[in-house]
Amino acid sequence: MTPPDTDSRPFEEFVRRHRRIIGKVCYLYAVDDADFDDLYQEVLVNLWQGLASFAGRAQASSWVYRVALNTCISQLRRHRRHRDARPLSEALACIDEEPAYRERLAELSALVARLDPVEKALLTLWLDELPYDQIAAITGLRRNTVASRLHRIRIKLRDAAAR
Repeated sequence: MTPPDTDSRPFEEFVRRHRRIIGKVCYLYAVDDADFDDLYQEVLVNLWQGLASFAGRAQASSWVYRVALNTCISQLRRHRRHRDARPLSEALACIDEEPAYRERLAELSALVARLDPVEKALLTLWLDELPYDQIAAITGLRRNTVASRLHRIRIKLRDAAAR
């Protein structure tokens, strides 16, 4: 496949602006560091190939979310292997908060790891405080479906935490 342009500087700047989104989505679906690197690289390839056709009808960040989520979910389906939650020891080690906070964060992470890939995507977008309309545009779901699925996810997490 030929790249859309021989000058990669605009693409590099585009990736720099959206690396947090790409990294967050890849981290959510990765099992380990090597898996994260593979997913990140695959997302970059898909962004590179699709950037020329990005029409700008949506925000660039919404488009990046959509490409990253679709790429990670496709890779997950393609490999059809069960993915356990990635250990959060690195993330938890960085938190200087009190032990109770770290413990609650670890519990929340374990609960989120049990969600299916679409539920994880919806929750991630919601936690990033995106409006339902934008989440719907990114995921391809209807706005009302997003609202009801997020409501069910919150109930599911609350009930699991109560056990």
